[in-house]
Amino acid sequence: MTPLYQIRADYDARTIVVYQAYSPAIADAALRSGSFVAPFSFHRMTWIKPSFMWLMHRSNWARKPGQERVLAVRITREGWEEVLSQAVLTTADPAAVARAAVHVQWDPERSPRGAALNHYSIQVGIGRHLIRTFTDEWIVSLTDLTPQVRKASTLIRTGHATQAHRLFPTERTYPMTQALQDVVSPG
Repeated sequence: MTPLYQIRADYDARTIVVYQAYSPAIADAALRSGSFVAPFSFHRMTWIKPSFMWLMHRSNWARKPGQERVLAVRITREGWEEVLSQAVLTTADPAAVARAAVHVQWDPERSPRGAALNHYSIQVGIGRHLIRTFTDEWIVSLTDLTPQVRKASTLIRTGHATQAHRLFPTERTYPMTQALQDVVSPG
């Protein structure tokens, strides 16, 4: 049985992949630059998600207005763990949440058809005071997954779920220290 709160991600010894969905203008500029640049906003929180399936639910498989492009953002594990170490759960005291540089919330993981599952995926909001560090120091690469996402979506809608699954990134349990688990785990 899958633990209720567990980070599952595509990662290697040095990096972890998080996902974001953007408008074509933001995605194209970021892909040309290799990092986020205008029209990306450096003045508001940006949310990163290590769960591919959760982002597919959130962006409606890259069909939601303003989220038509799905990017795989490979960042350093050092950066990921730094973000987590500064996190405050969105269910914490509202004053603590308001002061936090990083917000963490847990939402039900999703099936390929969007059904809520019985375990949760982490969403991490990076506040405006850390966004430049995220974009300038932690990003290793950006990959446009939009064609893959659209193909998988079509396969699912046409009854070819097994073929669609082959297009999904492989995610496994991300190893965390007890100290980080204590910061990001509810209860």
